[in-house]
Amino acid sequence: MTRNLTPQPLTPAAFASFGDVLDATGDFRPINAGLCARHHDRARLDFGDGRAGISIFNAKPRALPYRFTLVERHPQGSQAFLPMTQHPFLVIVAPDEGDRPGPPRAFLTDGAQGINLHRGTWHGVLTPLRAPGLFAVVDRIGAGANLQEWHYPEPWTVTR
Repeated sequence: MTRNLTPQPLTPAAFASFGDVLDATGDFRPINAGLCARHHDRARLDFGDGRAGISIFNAKPRALPYRFTLVERHPQGSQAFLPMTQHPFLVIVAPDEGDRPGPPRAFLTDGAQGINLHRGTWHGVLTPLRAPGLFAVVDRIGAGANLQEWHYPEPWTVTR
């Protein structure tokens, strides 16, 4: 049996319990002689006893409907995904229900948004919907296990 999800637009309010939306909206301060708008301090980065690292991910694009069972989380640090193209991507997250993921939610970025997942947030794998799936990823570098995976016993399908 497949369970269906319809993605909703990614908004700061809808995504707040999972992480931060990274976009150039709202308040800003002008810098660089007024030629640049700085949208300041947009994410709560958390690396525990590790350090911040920037990696480049090149993920294969997927298409809707998108079927999945796997979600993961990083218990020792936050993880930010910053697209290097202006293509929408799919974001799947789930609340924690006693050290296992609850029912997932799906969000669709608008092509000019990134995300920062809070430490310990269950989330789907990186899911670009168009090539290239190129992202800068800011996350924890350090000792200790920082990846937990979970497979839902029955698949979920994200539809249009």
